[in-house]
Amino acid sequence: MPAEFQTSDAADTESAAYPLWLQRFTETYQALGVASLEPLAQLYRADIQFRDPLHQLQGLDALLAYFSGLYSKLSQCDFQIDSVIYQGNSAALYWTMTYAHPQLNKGLPIRVEGHSLIRGEADKVHYHRDYLDAGQMLYEHLPAVGALIRWVKRRASQ
Repeated sequence: MPAEFQTSDAADTESAAYPLWLQRFTETYQALGVASLEPLAQLYRADIQFRDPLHQLQGLDALLAYFSGLYSKLSQCDFQIDSVIYQGNSAALYWTMTYAHPQLNKGLPIRVEGHSLIRGEADKVHYHRDYLDAGQMLYEHLPAVGALIRWVKRRASQ
């Protein structure tokens, strides 16, 4: 493994010698909650590029509006960073998100595993792409659509 390639698991995430942009990212997301979105404004550059399975956004204002709208509908949202791999100005973070929405899963918490590719420099992140199963996160918990998606997944795994 090249010397500049680093990995850590959940036990090492707080003590690893990350670059400042990565350290701030892991600390911010693990402390993020439905009532604490303010740190996001300090985490990302003004020209942030963000993408997840449902959205593609350009710019800090668009990203903050997206998170604000999303989190305003949730009663809970927590991230646990499970593993981090980084090299230079890029990192892959593997995480578990637990969230609750009053109209999904009878308001009970939903766990979603995913990972993010982020790129940063100095103390800010300028690229953030999330990879996750949108069905596991959302569609499987919608009344009519959820049953259909669960049926398709069962059939595909046989």
